[in-house]
Amino acid sequence: MSEPADSAAAGPSKRKPIAIITIGMAGAGKSTFVQRINSYLHSQNPPQPPYILNLDPAVTRVPFEANIDIRDTVNYQEVMKQYNLGPNGGILTALNLFTTKFDQVLELVERRADSVDYVILDTPGQIEIFTWSASGAIITDAIASSLPAVVAYIIDTPRTTAPATFMSNMLYACSILYKTKLPFILVFNKTDVQPHDFALEWMQDFETFQAALATHSGTRDSEGEPTYMNSLMNSMSLVLDEFYKHLKAVGVSSMTGAGVKEFFDAVDTSRTEYETEYLPELERARAAREKSLRDVKEDSMNRLMRDVELDRKANPAAFANDQWDEDDNEDQEGGEIGIVDRSEDPWPGQYIDLTQPRRHPEENINWPRPE
Repeated sequence: MSEPADSAAAGPSKRKPIAIITIGMAGAGKSTFVQRINSYLHSQNPPQPPYILNLDPAVTRVPFEANIDIRDTVNYQEVMKQYNLGPNGGILTALNLFTTKFDQVLELVERRADSVDYVILDTPGQIEIFTWSASGAIITDAIASSLPAVVAYIIDTPRTTAPATFMSNMLYACSILYKTKLPFILVFNKTDVQPHDFALEWMQDFETFQAALATHSGTRDSEGEPTYMNSLMNSMSLVLDEFYKHLKAVGVSSMTGAGVKEFFDAVDTSRTEYETEYLPELERARAAREKSLRDVKEDSMNRLMRDVELDRKANPAAFANDQWDEDDNEDQEGGEIGIVDRSEDPWPGQYIDLTQPRRHPEENINWPRPE
C-alpha cells in the first residue's frame, strides 16, 4: 500500500494573526475595552487567547496580563527624573526608548504567529503622544508591515452626546484614518450608560445632526444669528458625510460585554479589506521608498565617480601616488583585511528578551528600570 502524500498530511497553512491597535482619548476606556475583548477570546470554545502589548508606560495598573509590557523595559518615573521632563514628555521619551527595541518585539510576536489569532496593542491614554509622534508612526508601520492590522478608535459615548464633542471626535478619527491608512473601526464604548443610536443617526443623516445642532444651547448669538462655531460644524458635517460612508461603527459596553461579538465581526471584515485594499498600497509605498533610496545612492555614487575622474585629470601625479600599498597588509593572513567577529563576546550583539530584561554587569548606562 502506498504511503499518503506529504501534502495531504500537512494541513492548510494558518493565516497570520490580525493586530488590533486601540486608540482613543484619555478616559474613553481603552484598557477596560482590551480587558473585555481579552476575556471574550478566552471564553471561546476552544479558547483563543490573544497576544497583548501594553504600550502605556505611565499606567499604574492594567486589568489584563500583557505578554509584552513597556513598563518591564522603561521606568516612566525615572525617565522624567533623569531627563527633567513633565508627564507627557516622560511618556513620549519612554515610548521613544522602547521603539529603539521594537524589532525585538516584532521577533517575539512573529514567533507566536502560529499559535494566536489576534495581537492587541493598548496605547497611551494621551492620544496625541502615540498618533502624532515618530515612535507611534514607527510602531504602527512596523506592525502593519508584518501583520494584517486594524485601528479601533475608542469613543466615550456619554461624553459625545453634545454635537460639538461628537464633531471633535469625528475630526480626530478622520485625521487618524488618513494618517495610518489602515482599516478603521469606530467603537462607541460605554453603551451601558448611553446607547450609541444617536451617533449612528448623526453619521447616516447629516440633516439630523444639523437639527440637533440647531437645538443645542449656544448656537446663536444675541441677535439670533448662528454663531461661527455653529456654521463651522454645519459645514464640517457636510464634508464628513463621505467620510462616514467608509467607516465601520459598533457599540460596545466594556462593562457588560455587549457588542463585543459585533466588534470581532467588523475586525474579520477588516482583514479582507486590509488584504485587498491596504496591503497593495503599503507594498507600493514600500517599493517607492526603496526605489527612492536606490536612486539617491546611485546619484551619490555617480557624483563621487565624476569628482574622482576630475581629480584624476587635474592631479595625475597625486593620483599615481595614491595607490594601495600591499606591504601595509603583510600582518594579515593571506594579505586580506581582517574582520573582527564579536559574536562570541558576552555583550555586543546579545539578544535582549523584553519580557525578561537583565542589567549587564558591564553596562555603565543608567538605563531606566521598573520599580
